[in-house]
Amino acid sequence: MPEGAPVTLITGSRKGIGRFLAEYFLEKGHGVYGCSRQPMNAPLAGYTHIEADVTDESQVRAVVSAVRKATGRIDNLINNAGIASMNHSMLTPFSTVNSVLQTNVVGTFLFCREAAKVMQMARYGRIVNFSSVAVPLRLEGEAAYAASKAAVGTLTEVLAREYGPLGITVNAVGPTPVETDLIRSVPKDKIDGIVAQQAVQRLGTFEDVANVVDFFVSPASGFVTGQTIYLGGVA
Repeated sequence: MPEGAPVTLITGSRKGIGRFLAEYFLEKGHGVYGCSRQPMNAPLAGYTHIEADVTDESQVRAVVSAVRKATGRIDNLINNAGIASMNHSMLTPFSTVNSVLQTNVVGTFLFCREAAKVMQMARYGRIVNFSSVAVPLRLEGEAAYAASKAAVGTLTEVLAREYGPLGITVNAVGPTPVETDLIRSVPKDKIDGIVAQQAVQRLGTFEDVANVVDFFVSPASGFVTGQTIYLGGVA
């Protein structure tokens, strides 16, 4: 990692959007660390992967500690790790609801809290959380998922106020459906129905998401905090 390069930590970086973001910020010269419950299928040059469960407090602390010990700081945290449940609420078991809330809400909270402890030492930090257009669209069949992402939105707004005096911004991006494992099992007519409600009627891309994340983590975005940007013209 070049001396003085930004240090970026990405959760859920094994595949999909998380892996793309790891590649994206490596190309921009960042020192990139990531975590997931499983190892990377194909390691990335210059990237450090840590196996960890975002819902386990001790493992979250271990990840943040490892990055701090290796680099002395964390400039950017991208809370990408998340899981979805697409089923009618009456047919959704407790185990699924619990997993969704633990991963999407508790995992995000734990990483925000632990990373902020490191960031405050430098009086600088950028945190980007992941919401979803399932929140403003109030998508049927996604009660647990939408509720978890609504909680992430509120968490983002509150932490922006708590961490603002420490020089840390906290924002969120809400992607539309993107071609990932999360949507491949969803019926095409449902995806088409979501896309039809967007101002820009197409699937999102990894590049669309990276563009917003890059804006939020920019050093020039220090006056932007507590915001959620939904993609595709969904409001």
